[in-house]
Amino acid sequence: MTTTLSQRVSQSAFDGSMLRVVLLMDLHEGAQQRFFEAYEQLRHDIAAVPGHISDQLCQSFENPSQWLITSEWESAPQYLAWVNSEHHAEQVRPLGACARSMRPLKYTVLRETGRGYDHAQRPGLARLQGAPRLGAGIVRHALTFTVKPGSEKEVAAILSSYASPAARVDDHTRLCRTSLFMHGNRVVRTVEVRGDLMAALRHVSEQPEVRAVEEAINPYLEQDRDLGDPESARMFFMRAALPAVHHVAADEADADDVRRHALFYPAKPGCGPALAKFLARQDEAAAHGQGGATVSSSIFQRDDIVVRLVDVRGPQGADPETAFGVHDPRKAGVLARLMAVPAGEPGKAGKSGKPGKSGKTGRPAGSALSAARHAMSLITDRRAPAEH
Repeated sequence: MTTTLSQRVSQSAFDGSMLRVVLLMDLHEGAQQRFFEAYEQLRHDIAAVPGHISDQLCQSFENPSQWLITSEWESAPQYLAWVNSEHHAEQVRPLGACARSMRPLKYTVLRETGRGYDHAQRPGLARLQGAPRLGAGIVRHALTFTVKPGSEKEVAAILSSYASPAARVDDHTRLCRTSLFMHGNRVVRTVEVRGDLMAALRHVSEQPEVRAVEEAINPYLEQDRDLGDPESARMFFMRAALPAVHHVAADEADADDVRRHALFYPAKPGCGPALAKFLARQDEAAAHGQGGATVSSSIFQRDDIVVRLVDVRGPQGADPETAFGVHDPRKAGVLARLMAVPAGEPGKAGKSGKPGKSGKTGRPAGSALSAARHAMSLITDRRAPAEH
């Protein structure tokens, strides 16, 4: 399925397009030489990362504290696999220590013009995005982290009781929606922003009510953090980032008639990107279906953590199995092979490698696992008030 031909897909990491990444940095006073030396130590390691094509380090000729790193990648999944890795977090720590602020921007490449491109020797797998994607100008992002087992009820109570921050960030940016889910001791918070995502996240983090909540859940986190230490906070949120890799929308629907669900899919080691791509294709097919219940779907993926956020229309919105179960036996088998299903649970592949059958329905048990077992509990879903 070629996602770029569909106007319903406003974001996709799976179309094979080259990716251009731009990192804007404002350095601490006097840190220029230290930053340059840190980059010199890293650039050859970065050049050896699979999928990396080129890298440029640039310094503003107007302001020596402003720097720019641009890199080009064969495809988005290759870049995301690197940037979301623990190795990357440690690699860039020396660079981050020099920076007052960092703003990453990611673009797929549609066209190239100029003599340098006419004779460029591109890797065989790198290609241009076929057509512009359309959308409503909404940026989606998520964070995920785990809390100490046994603390789930206390954490859910804290996360559902705070006052919503102001929706308006500035003249160009607005926080549109925040949804928070839990699955066991895993927390997933998704945000939808119109405008500048980084400005919105910074705005939210500065709100007193949000800071109070973050401090309140600190004792329950499995990964320690100190929000008073900028480097500790930066590393925590870097590791917690859960990027959106695909979004498809069928059409507009009355908000009162739509229900939001999230599903958590732990992938087998190394299968996270393939699982995310598989689910993206299922939801794109559902969005194209006539009279279907799916209004929109966003897939978030980092390493082997995949989260599927689905808005469903009408009465079917209350039935995960009907709305987004995978009923085709072959597809259910693919899903079962990609997912990390604990031993002894229904749907685990047997010695033949094929998923088990449900005695009552004859459908692969993986179909039920894809919906009911992975449905997350909704903690809070907040929409910004309508603009006047």
